[in-house]
Amino acid sequence: MSSWKKDFPIFQNNPKLVYLDSAATSQKPQVVIDAIRNYYETYNANVRRGLYPIAEKATAMVEKVRREIADFINAKDPSEIIFVRNTTEAINLVAYSFTSHNIKEGDSIATTIMEHHSNFVPWQQLAVQKKADFRVIDIKNDGFLDFERFESRIKNYESWLKKTKIFAITQVSNVLGTINPLSEIITAVKSVNPQIKVLVDAAQSVPHMKVDVQEMDCDFLAFSGHKMMAATGIGVLYGKKALLKQMKPFLYGGEMIREVGIEKTIFADIPYKFEAGTPDVAGIISLGAAIEYLNSTGMENMQKHEKRLIAYCISRMEEIDGISIYGPKDVEDRSGVISFNLDGIHAHDVAQVLGDMGICIRSGHHCTMPLHKKLGVPASARVSFYLYNDESDVDLFIKGIKEVKRIFSAKV
Repeated sequence: MSSWKKDFPIFQNNPKLVYLDSAATSQKPQVVIDAIRNYYETYNANVRRGLYPIAEKATAMVEKVRREIADFINAKDPSEIIFVRNTTEAINLVAYSFTSHNIKEGDSIATTIMEHHSNFVPWQQLAVQKKADFRVIDIKNDGFLDFERFESRIKNYESWLKKTKIFAITQVSNVLGTINPLSEIITAVKSVNPQIKVLVDAAQSVPHMKVDVQEMDCDFLAFSGHKMMAATGIGVLYGKKALLKQMKPFLYGGEMIREVGIEKTIFADIPYKFEAGTPDVAGIISLGAAIEYLNSTGMENMQKHEKRLIAYCISRMEEIDGISIYGPKDVEDRSGVISFNLDGIHAHDVAQVLGDMGICIRSGHHCTMPLHKKLGVPASARVSFYLYNDESDVDLFIKGIKEVKRIFSAKV
């Protein structure tokens, strides 16, 4: 059993649970649950305004977590960290507050075909509204972007990159598991157009690997707390301070103003001008506890653990006839996600049978319909790992897949 599994009450309460859907949402360790309970039981109060002790403690805790997040992704300043509900809201904030005011007819917006709909549809719709060109980078058969080694291909994209205002790209595909070499890609893109702004969807990377926004040189980065063992309903947008200062607020109301008059309003400084209304204080505190847990675990240790599991799982899956696995073959090029199909069996049927056995996987298009169309399949089944998984989970999954095949072969 994974040495970390004992830290997660859900596995103690459900000893036979095989949870292989962490790309959708992660389970929560006891320390995160305790942090939420402690907030509600001992210092529940609204933040920033109260002048009494528990309100001051709540405010201090929120700002402590902001600093912890900045350190976790190596942001220059805590003011570059904005609390939102999730990755989707963070991306939409940028689409509205930055790009919608900086894009005109004839400009280009670029993304990739491997994006989650949250990092595809906002840009597609913005392009329609602004009559801008919407460019989608394709993938090769190996699961890598068509400009994976971008320096040698840069001339192919030069004409439209010079007109591109925003390039939105995932760091890790939630279907293929592909880890995009973003430092290399961003350097290449900005060598053609130094003014281009790059937004990174890090929903599948920040929970699983060390992410350094300064080394990457992205302009924006978005991720969700619930995929990294924090509560649902809390997410983060990182943005370079100079850009955030230029941007207009996304929402208007309380807590994001400095002064309101009949004729005009003066907004608060960053990050608060983007945090209208009461924040998810408990969610923020849970995110701080999750980050502390990840730091104590060691991101490198966790990533090695996941790589070992992926390698073991793929090797076991390849023993099964009629299975198609999508994404890079080398585990060093992929994160803890494996999407697959069984010949003649719909992904939903695979997930249903496994679910009845207590094995939790995902099926469907995983909010990546353009990618599945490219793969030539309507849906896929997906297993995804985290630090609480181990080889015994893989063995039960493989046993379940063989049972799926037995059931459906008997029906033929």
